[in-house]
Amino acid sequence: MIASMDINITKAERSKLQDINLDNIPFGHFFTDHMLEADFEGGGPIAIGWKNVEIKPYQPLLLSPSAAVFHYGQAIFEGIKAYKNQKGEAFIFRPHENFKRFNISAERMQMPTVPEELFIEGMRKLIELDKNWIPQRHDYSLYIRPVMFSSDEIIGVRPSDNYKFLIILSPTGPYYSAPMRIYVEEKYVRAVEGGVGYAKAAGNYAAAMYATAQAKKQGYDQVLWTDAFEHNYVQECGTMNIFFIIDDKALTPDLSSGTILDGVTRQSAMTLLRDMGYKVEERPISIHEIIDAYKAGKHVEAFGTGTAATISLIKELKYKEFVMNFNVEKWKAGPTLKTWMTEIREGLKEDKYHWMWKV
Repeated sequence: MIASMDINITKAERSKLQDINLDNIPFGHFFTDHMLEADFEGGGPIAIGWKNVEIKPYQPLLLSPSAAVFHYGQAIFEGIKAYKNQKGEAFIFRPHENFKRFNISAERMQMPTVPEELFIEGMRKLIELDKNWIPQRHDYSLYIRPVMFSSDEIIGVRPSDNYKFLIILSPTGPYYSAPMRIYVEEKYVRAVEGGVGYAKAAGNYAAAMYATAQAKKQGYDQVLWTDAFEHNYVQECGTMNIFFIIDDKALTPDLSSGTILDGVTRQSAMTLLRDMGYKVEERPISIHEIIDAYKAGKHVEAFGTGTAATISLIKELKYKEFVMNFNVEKWKAGPTLKTWMTEIREGLKEDKYHWMWKV
């Protein structure tokens, strides 16, 4: 186990913050002054476990060309956000849920689990050091990226004995600044039952890039994935979980097939939607059910949820040659949910579920 006092800290001589305008920053382009790095050493008669735990100036890594991650893709990550309230205090949104999910991904990918003292306490110390990088502006935040990958310097298809764990930080503004146009994907698939769709594995995102690129050529922002067998049941939407509002019901795909990521924002959205009076249903959702409701003139809303995207409204869905255009200006659920979620994170609304964890 790693105790908090075992995390060595080396501070940067000069902060890069004075060179960056936090009022206008794209997602994932700038990184803070410091990073956390740790190594896992296993294998052999005596497994050492986690070692070399340190917070140090943000810098490149030195890796062998034979590092296993480059060849076999054994890598996982998480996405978390920190915010400042009106008093300027720093809080992280539900980090323990991401910690649990990170280790679920690790187990699926045959990687070592990361102890809470390293993941949570390391994150806290890192953000404490770089908290001035958290923009105190509406809908802005500090994006937190824990990542772990195999670092064996041996070419061979097997789980590595050695791993590297990192946490890096990036100040960011809104991920999607406008309602999205979404293409319903029927040919390519993101995940299949028995696969790794529920894990936040790097390869899941690499595999999605081709289909997404094809959709963007047609003017769409992202794809809505469907199941691998019938291309009938909706799954995830790009890097987000998907929700539909039909009259007084909030629908989102269930997780039983193991093809969908158990999103922390998804969990939070379901809780707040119940608070708003909606009946929340987690179940298989056919794209035809959405089309039928749209054609019948029912009130239909569609939005994605995710750490980076938060709540992103969908103004258009295209399935085959049928296009559903939504008047987002008349929506209630999605915009209210986005407002509530943002206000809780920024300390403007009561955090009655204790989601905000103080740094």
